Amino acid sequence: MTTRLTAPMPTDATLAKQRRGALRGGVFGYFVDQFDIFLPIITLAPAMSYFNGAGTSAETVALFSSLIFVSTLVARPLGAAFFGHIADKTGRQLTTLIAIAGFGAATLLMALLPGFETAGHLGLGLLIGLRFVGGFFLGGEYSVAIPLAMEWAPKKRRGPLSGMITSMASVANVSLAFLTFILLSLIPSAGHDSAYAVWGWRIPFLLGAVLATFLFFYYRKNVHDAPGSETAVKAENPIKSLFSGVHRRSLVQIFILMTGMWILSNLSNAVLTGRLKTDAHIPDQTVSVIMTIAPLVTACAFVASGMLSQKIGRRRFYRWYAVLVTVVAPGLYIATMSVGSSNVVLAGFLAVLVQVTSLCVFAPVGAYLCERFPSSIRASGYGVGYSLAVILPAFYAFYIQALGNFMPDRVAVAAMICLAGILVWIGATMGPETKDVDLNDDASFTI
Repeated sequence: MTTRLTAPMPTDATLAKQRRGALRGGVFGYFVDQFDIFLPIITLAPAMSYFNGAGTSAETVALFSSLIFVSTLVARPLGAAFFGHIADKTGRQLTTLIAIAGFGAATLLMALLPGFETAGHLGLGLLIGLRFVGGFFLGGEYSVAIPLAMEWAPKKRRGPLSGMITSMASVANVSLAFLTFILLSLIPSAGHDSAYAVWGWRIPFLLGAVLATFLFFYYRKNVHDAPGSETAVKAENPIKSLFSGVHRRSLVQIFILMTGMWILSNLSNAVLTGRLKTDAHIPDQTVSVIMTIAPLVTACAFVASGMLSQKIGRRRFYRWYAVLVTVVAPGLYIATMSVGSSNVVLAGFLAVLVQVTSLCVFAPVGAYLCERFPSSIRASGYGVGYSLAVILPAFYAFYIQALGNFMPDRVAVAAMICLAGILVWIGATMGPETKDVDLNDDASFTI
């Protein structure tokens, strides 16, 4: 006669430790994720001549720079769908480990790439390819790690946790910008054969690979799937269920909401930074200071906004925030451009307000997207809902140019901000209130 041994139930102390591990992993993981996303944008920009060579035309440089951006843009939704599907079928923790290992390896290989003098444009082609691979795995990391953290979080802490996770984007941005500033200050950077162009830019990429390695071992040791996940109902085909099943309406609603949010992200980052120089005529160094202060303020506002969404509800938060964006943010933007160099301090203050009023709409998104989908398709729903909406807003420059045929440029940007606010309001209105949803009870979800 044989006796079947069952695994002992974890104690309360063990569960508390595992919960802390998952929550910290969600916060730190998003920092590492965003650090890697910003690497080519911030660190590699001053060294692109190393990959293009001194005689490369401006048109070719612009083309390759666009391909670096587009490769990541296309890869992230694909990775989100692929890894979300796998996580819903097999489990969160192992899938997260694979995604972390993938983007960590891609980042390390980017740090070892040869330049134009050694390999011609092969190095640049490999950079674009590795950026695609890295973006694919990055899309998987946040699509799985954030739902995993939310499934461990107590219901009353999901809003604040979401705000803290989202704030890591600002922290990573500032950290990388500061590191790049230090390197450019200490290492010669003029010319395609300068020390920074040849090897200085590699240091942040190596640091990104080290951070990914640390994150991998942290997840392996400290993060586990949430209790009950092994017995939860699994969808036969999570992606099919998401697009053609009863949750398709939820995906459409999230797509509209996130489209508005990604428009705001592009306008308050890339557009605002560029227009402070060209429209407001503020010196480059001053713009750099402004755009360093703004993310720090925004990071604090993310946490406060996440807490507010927990108090008043996600739906109410998004609806009222959409009103704030539509009514207040466009005026703040126009005022920033109008004040410009005549009062740099006031212009800088207004620019910070533009970022806060635009970007803090992201604060509860980690909690909200998880609360919109049951566990059987949650990672797929989170990843696809978050990433698919990136694509249309990415062509913001063309939209602004088209509007600029009928109105001044600053008014065109303000009109885009209004449009984004309206989309956020529509998306929020289409969805139910979710803050009291039990993530472990699929019956509590509202379609």
